[in-house]
Amino acid sequence: MPPTYDRRIVALWHTETRTMRINLTRIYTKLGDSGETHLGDRSRVRKDDPRIEAYGTVDELGAQIGVALTQPGMPPPTVEWLRRIQNDLFDVGADLCAPEDERERLRVQSAQVEWLEARCDEVNETLEPLHSFVLAGANAASASLHVCRTVCRRAERRVVALGEDASPVVLRYLNRLSDLLFILARDAARGEELLWEPGAGREA
Repeated sequence: MPPTYDRRIVALWHTETRTMRINLTRIYTKLGDSGETHLGDRSRVRKDDPRIEAYGTVDELGAQIGVALTQPGMPPPTVEWLRRIQNDLFDVGADLCAPEDERERLRVQSAQVEWLEARCDEVNETLEPLHSFVLAGANAASASLHVCRTVCRRAERRVVALGEDASPVVLRYLNRLSDLLFILARDAARGEELLWEPGAGREA
């Protein structure tokens, strides 16, 4: 759940200490019972607002990564990285929930994108070159990461739908994250990848 300004669930970014204070004193507030919710700037919008759709899908991605972390056989470095990514995705949600204004807010930074790129390069150079598209299902860990990748792509599309209000850094982060999830899925397959055979099903 990204930061909100509903009365009893408050997440505030402190400019001086550059930390976020979280207070969760009550989970239900009844303020959303009419189908509306607050954004980070205290404005009130419908729950199907494009911005809500965007950070809601990012929240779904974080939960799906949590499922992936429970799968047997996940490589230890990947586990460590996924936990960091889960935390970063809350930064993404915080960024998306607050439209640009004059206040300093928690925003995704280019350094977070660069960290993803470094992990992509680190793992990809250990993998064999691909000669076809990958089919999910080599094992539970790999398949789960492929599901995360597709949810990440959907989150990216939801951010693109914001048009001029889309954060360029958030878009870069999600685009690079989907690349990393694909690479990690390949790594988790341990060389037993299933590859697309074009037209194979047409032969009876």
